[in-house]
Amino acid sequence: MEVLSSRLLLRPRDRERSLRFYRDVLGLAIAREFPGGTVFFLGQGFLEVSGRAGPGPSPDQVLWLQVRDVQVEFKRLRDQGVTVLAEPARQPWGLDEGWVADPDGMRIVLVEVPADHPLRVDVRNL
Repeated sequence: MEVLSSRLLLRPRDRERSLRFYRDVLGLAIAREFPGGTVFFLGQGFLEVSGRAGPGPSPDQVLWLQVRDVQVEFKRLRDQGVTVLAEPARQPWGLDEGWVADPDGMRIVLVEVPADHPLRVDVRNL
């Protein structure tokens, strides 16, 4: 399979509230808008907020966002009243992770890859 693009589709309970969260609180840039939906840039993929959902996201769904500085982002989000689920901490697998929730309870993990983590090792010369 040759994947040319990817996108996560999010069906919020209150689209306007979710748009404000992803656009104004998280600060995601808009890639495009269409009647009933907005597509945000999400690193190398996209997040589409469109339609409406019922009771909320499954606890099995998580949005994984890699950031440059998880502590700075957590302070900024906390100052804006975002629900914090878990403070940033170094995990046994070596990543710094902290958890927040969007207005519908969608769990979002903010991840910082430390400079000495294997994900940053240039394996071309090994």
